[in-house]
Amino acid sequence: MCLGIRIAWMAPLLLVLGGCATVKPYERGLLAKPKMQLEPSPEGALLENHVYDYREGSAGASGAVGGGCGCN
Repeated sequence: MCLGIRIAWMAPLLLVLGGCATVKPYERGLLAKPKMQLEPSPEGALLENHVYDYREGSAGASGAVGGGCGCN
């Protein structure tokens, strides 16, 4: 096999494996905080979508109606 092909296969593999880490029990409390979640709480997401729709004046795929003037 050509050296370039080997490197092309090994580089992504090393990048993926480099992201793996063991978390110690005393570190889990920090990672479990609400701030660290990928998705916010459902209420927070609804509020954020409402504010975004209001500011942008758009009725995108979120199902909101009305313009950006606040007169819906």
